[in-house]
Amino acid sequence: MPSAPDADDIRFIEDPGCQQMVGYRTRLDRHAGTCIVTLELEDKHLNRHGILHGGMVATLLDVVCGNTASHYFDPIDHAPLVTVSLNLNYVAAARAGTVTATARPAGGGKSIAYINGELRDAEGQILATASGIFKRIRT
Repeated sequence: MPSAPDADDIRFIEDPGCQQMVGYRTRLDRHAGTCIVTLELEDKHLNRHGILHGGMVATLLDVVCGNTASHYFDPIDHAPLVTVSLNLNYVAAARAGTVTATARPAGGGKSIAYINGELRDAEGQILATASGIFKRIRT
């Protein structure tokens, strides 16, 4: 049975730009190597048809996959990186409630990571899937 994460293993990432504008929350479990991004849907997240905007879906999946890739490269210091490619499949629509994005590494090397992600609604229904390629950058 896996042990529960220590408080030092959990990191909430607070980015000053897009995260503040959109309103999602990013939680990284450094022990498990997992990232969870949640968003409580508001009118500003919906398109003119009253469903979650595709751009918001892309943002959430890019954030969760990117943070997972950062951890893949460097679990201690959260490596800087850029998104090389992000492919999305929109599966279902959401109109209200909380949506949750998760991701997992699918492979990679020293400078490229392949990450798979998914977005689900509060009932666990899959809304979208993603596959991304992320490149570590040296600063």
